[in-house]
Amino acid sequence: MGKSIVILNGSPRKKGNTSALTRAFREGAESAGHTVVEFHLSDLSIHGCRGCFGGHSGNESPCVQRDGMDQIYPAVKTCDVIVLATPLYYWNMSGQLRTTVDRLFALEEGGENLLRGHGRASALLMAAEGHDFDDAARYYDHLMVHLQWENLGKVLCGGVMSIGDIEGRPEISAAYELGKSIV
Repeated sequence: MGKSIVILNGSPRKKGNTSALTRAFREGAESAGHTVVEFHLSDLSIHGCRGCFGGHSGNESPCVQRDGMDQIYPAVKTCDVIVLATPLYYWNMSGQLRTTVDRLFALEEGGENLLRGHGRASALLMAAEGHDFDDAARYYDHLMVHLQWENLGKVLCGGVMSIGDIEGRPEISAAYELGKSIV
């Protein structure tokens, strides 16, 4: 039986290099019989976390704010794998993705913790003009430890600035194989 996979795409460029990685990952995952839903975070109005601790994981919408997260929460609650996809911005994930990850905290509040553990797994897909992924990879690794998710791997592609620069790069094949390897 196939897995349910959610891709949180933090790139504002739908045809950019990060999206090329998600497309390859998705093709690999779907070829292995998995179901993939991708959210282009820049298309959703997602507000920053208020730090109010007013959320409750048991609610249909666990956060007190009503915004684009209302589309993401149901998918995340039931998925097996969450893929974080982002360009590298100032040595970290894009603001779109970081804001979304912050808001996922509502799934840890109130009743049952619906985010931490639960046999979930994750992967990181990143593209950048530069090559220094250390800070972003370290954040991701810490997040995986906190959330108790299995780290399926990272595909980090540096040296790609303009749209299309990633075409023909080995990281495209690596993203495809990562998606296909999910069991």
